[in-house]
Amino acid sequence: MAYTPLHGVGAAVLTAAFAAAGFPTPGVVPDQAEPDPDFPTVSFPNPEEPGAVDRLVALAERTDADLAIANDPDADRCAVAVREPSGGPGWRMLRGDEVGVLLADHLMRRGVTGLYATTIVSSSLLRAMCAARGLPYGETLTGFKWIVRAGDGSEPLVFGYEEALGYCVAPDHVRDKDGITAALTVAELAAGLKAEGRTLTDRLDELAAEFGVHQTDQLSVRVDDLRLIADAMARIRAATPTTLLGQPVTEAQDLLPDADVVILRTAAARVVIRPSGTEPKLKAYLEVVEPPSDGDLTAARTRASAAVTTLRTEIANALAVPPG
Repeated sequence: MAYTPLHGVGAAVLTAAFAAAGFPTPGVVPDQAEPDPDFPTVSFPNPEEPGAVDRLVALAERTDADLAIANDPDADRCAVAVREPSGGPGWRMLRGDEVGVLLADHLMRRGVTGLYATTIVSSSLLRAMCAARGLPYGETLTGFKWIVRAGDGSEPLVFGYEEALGYCVAPDHVRDKDGITAALTVAELAAGLKAEGRTLTDRLDELAAEFGVHQTDQLSVRVDDLRLIADAMARIRAATPTTLLGQPVTEAQDLLPDADVVILRTAAARVVIRPSGTEPKLKAYLEVVEPPSDGDLTAARTRASAAVTTLRTEIANALAVPPG
């Protein structure tokens, strides 16, 4: 495994945790290994930002790693990059929703029972998995302060995640998002799959074949004037779309006054619109579910990707913001 703490505090704890668990010591990006509040090698120390994990991927390629993992500087988030399925050069960062369902599926296969929870802006795939496997499911507002309080208390929380790379895989030990235990659990899953001659992308294919392709994306618009966000939210409430992707909107849910969130659903798509809680941004979380025809996942993913692109434009037009 290749690893970077992005000039943060995770390296010593992660390498110790991997050693204690019997894994080889991960290769660490040398010029990002020590805490440095200036973050000199990245424009912004968030593994989701373009270019932030370039050194990590280069190290993974150079050392022929199976897996590349990044923590954010305070090590409460975990990003995972994998080789492209062709086996040739090239890596891709898994989306937070992909890592979330991989971890949930891994725990379910290990027989971990209890409440599985995520947020209203995460993929609906976890809900489908819980329904099919007879496990309780919880859905909350964004943020781990809500996720760790999911459910009515009748079932213990055993797993929670948010699409922004936050995972709680061991709430008995760390009842919050934690990038160290998440990285360790990803490695456990990847090692088990490798022993069977398979990869994380193979497991994602299995889930897509069983539950359909759940394609997610995000429209994010940064503004200089917060009034523009309020105006856009007012527009979507005053003129809520009646169709998306040529299908009727079957549900339009407004969470005011509890939260400034609007949710739109069709038979195959979902959009969640909200202002960012930490940045001057308006965000729309997009999801399209596309069942594979005759088991052809490639064609289903192509259709889903095209539909998400169209959906992004439709929502941008409804909000009167650039599609981004």
